[in-house]
Amino acid sequence: MSKEKACRACRKVVIDAKECPNCGAVAFTTFWRGYVVIVDPEQSEIAQRMGIDSPGKYALQLSR
Repeated sequence: MSKEKACRACRKVVIDAKECPNCGAVAFTTFWRGYVVIVDPEQSEIAQRMGIDSPGKYALQLSR
């Protein structure tokens, strides 16, 4: 069973990735809480506040 993990650099949530498809980082954590799904980053105030510029699922809080 695959477990979701969040990129430590941009917080994008991925499954079974060796490299983040969003930023190219290779550091991930499985210890994260809450998430937000961004559909239209240009129109989303949340995306702008979080510095997100591409659609997807993002972790709200990373730990460890």
